[in-house]
Amino acid sequence: MPLATPYYLIDETALARNLARIDQLRAASGAKCLLALKCFATWSTFAQISPHMDGTTSSSLNEVRLGREKFGGETHAYSVAYSDGEIDDVISHADKIIFNSANQLERFAAKASHLPIGLRVNPGVSHSHFDLADPARPFSRLGETELARIESVMDRVSGFMLHCNCENDSVSAFSALLDQIEERLGALLTRLDWVSLGGGIHFTKEGYPIDQLAGRLKAFAEKFGVQVYLEPGDTVVTDTTTLEVSVLDIIENGKPVAIVDSAVEAHMLDLLVYRESANVAPNAGPHSYFVAGKSCLAGDVFGEFSFPAPLAIGDRISLLNAGGYTMVKKNWFNGVGMPAIAIRRQNGHIETIRAFDYADYVASLS
Repeated sequence: MPLATPYYLIDETALARNLARIDQLRAASGAKCLLALKCFATWSTFAQISPHMDGTTSSSLNEVRLGREKFGGETHAYSVAYSDGEIDDVISHADKIIFNSANQLERFAAKASHLPIGLRVNPGVSHSHFDLADPARPFSRLGETELARIESVMDRVSGFMLHCNCENDSVSAFSALLDQIEERLGALLTRLDWVSLGGGIHFTKEGYPIDQLAGRLKAFAEKFGVQVYLEPGDTVVTDTTTLEVSVLDIIENGKPVAIVDSAVEAHMLDLLVYRESANVAPNAGPHSYFVAGKSCLAGDVFGEFSFPAPLAIGDRISLLNAGGYTMVKKNWFNGVGMPAIAIRRQNGHIETIRAFDYADYVASLS
């Protein structure tokens, strides 16, 4: 019997393809790769992912603990700001701790003196298609910018985090960005043991010149005598996960609208945040429909797509790229049923990993 929709479907074969590209980059560059849990934290996949990566990086106490308990390898802790009530727990689960500011470092470094300590540095340059995700935007709170402030804590720092890419699929653009970072921060980089260049580099994209990226990373590491880290998130799971939905109703209001058993704000929130449309494949044919969610939000629309045949109630639709920054953001808006999580194993068998019910909805509130 087919699994009832809605559900997220993770494909192990597609995931294996991305992991092979990560292996290729690690071997050719000497860089270490940490899974960015802020993007993807579905830990049922960690047994497949972890042999191909060096550990995890986090943005909160919950994430650093998940990385330690479920993934293994190196566990890097980072947060925009740690609180007094959580810092001891964070340190207890971390192999490295990265502070966002010199203020936070000065406040908590003594507690973490047995760990390698890093500082997030904002180099003032970035590659991002969205102002919302640009860490170098005006008045950014993400990392120290003043060289004097950075210099004041260098005696306690062994590494920098330089996260300044978002959806960068161009080696030349990445290299040019690194050139600017080297020019501005080179004198400080030579005093470090490690540098994390963050995530947002889409090197698992089909046709991406991985060896060229590897050469640039290796040259950077050798020039400054540092261990390079990357923090891929979406890059690990791109094109591996779909949101499977079913048509509940079809209405006409100038154009045909297919209403499905899901909701954009609840199950693919990033589409609303970045004002983007979902994707389907092949998105071709003479029959065009708006595919919309069942919530009461007027803008709950996944997008307008073309199909080879007219849609009917009960038809299934696969919404693409529902892994990165999607499953971690799912919520109970409108009380719409939470999608189950399923994995298509490499032998083709689909296994339900987790289903959610009314008790989960009630437990999410009080």
